[in-house]
Amino acid sequence: MTVHHAVSNPAIRIADIMPDINIKRIEDDIMAVAKFGGEGSDKGVFRQGFTKADMDARHWLKEQFEANNLATRIDGAGNVIGRYGPQTGPAVIIASHLDSVPAGGIFDGVLGVVAGLECLRVVAENDIQLDYAVEVIATSEEEGRFGGMLGAQALTGDLTLEWLEQAKDADGVYLKDAMQACGFDYRDAMHAHRRPEEIKAFLELHIEQGPVLDMTKIPIGIVSGISGVFKWKVKLIGKAGHAGTAPMDMRSDAFTGLVEFAHEIPRIIDEEGTDTSRITIGFVELKPGFPHTVPGAVDFTIVGRDLDGEKMRDLANACQRVLSTIARRNKLKFEYEEMSWLTPCYCSQNIIEVIEKHTRKREYAFMHMPSGAGHDVQFFTQITNAGLIFVPSLKGISHAPDEWTHWSDIERGGNLLLDCMIDLATD
Repeated sequence: MTVHHAVSNPAIRIADIMPDINIKRIEDDIMAVAKFGGEGSDKGVFRQGFTKADMDARHWLKEQFEANNLATRIDGAGNVIGRYGPQTGPAVIIASHLDSVPAGGIFDGVLGVVAGLECLRVVAENDIQLDYAVEVIATSEEEGRFGGMLGAQALTGDLTLEWLEQAKDADGVYLKDAMQACGFDYRDAMHAHRRPEEIKAFLELHIEQGPVLDMTKIPIGIVSGISGVFKWKVKLIGKAGHAGTAPMDMRSDAFTGLVEFAHEIPRIIDEEGTDTSRITIGFVELKPGFPHTVPGAVDFTIVGRDLDGEKMRDLANACQRVLSTIARRNKLKFEYEEMSWLTPCYCSQNIIEVIEKHTRKREYAFMHMPSGAGHDVQFFTQITNAGLIFVPSLKGISHAPDEWTHWSDIERGGNLLLDCMIDLATD
């Protein structure tokens, strides 16, 4: 990844180009949203999609949009939409999400929403004339409580009634029931679809959720694309036995098979992957799970990622081959089910160039980088010119109570979002 350092140019005075966002207002908004589902700084935020805390945050945002004279509505998927400018014609969309993972942080998603609102405040205060409308959208259920990114999928037409009726969370709660409890008819989510001609461009500002920007001290990441993801549910089946009487060379120990596979992951990536490849075993359950019993079975997940679709398939095939070999060697049965397969998505080169242009004008150092995590932007890449801006996460921490991004980094990201938004909304 190439790092582009800030170069001072005395001929460019930023104050002559564009006003700045008010970082204090962004800070106040982030802290206000943090109270919805907040359990204290040491416990994190619990604001999962379609819970009371989530809906309270959405209604709070709706009030902020209305207070700033935006045309405001909540669509059938639960997306909160505030529109500035003409009520017809295509709009530049600035979006991210408000929901959180359990025990999450205060910046993930929220930053992109409140920064978008702040950009519109600055435009209105400075009477900046735009040729296109701008919409700030807080998408619903991005964190995947029910297995998808509902708000972004609804907006981009990537939903089916079958999925809406069958989706449920880890506790067995159906999405359609959770939506009904919040006052929504799940079928109305199908009507949230925005046609491509209704969207001029899409931008998202987000914390990186990884360590690269923080470790390199680079304040801006311009995202090239979102890694594809495959998720497998895997089972290795052996034979349970007494830990004291089953000879070591006669065992069919399922856990041994898992350990051998975990040891092979670096080799699989070296031989089949790229520098954006990731393979993770995130969940493991031993059966029967007693200290004095040889594990007779192990259930686990494999999640693979890469920015190259062909490499993703190579990684998956390699995992299958290695697991089959390990199973034969250890007298095990190998089974797997592919739970999901999301292909890689690439940000628009036009938007990347707009972001880079204004990053240089602001004299911010930046780097081009992929995103290993999923974001709302990935669905919009399929229907419009879309881009994603990263600001650093302190120590790379996210989805945790100690998630933090310095206000100075947020200010830079907010200023860059403002510049790009105005550029894209002006002929």
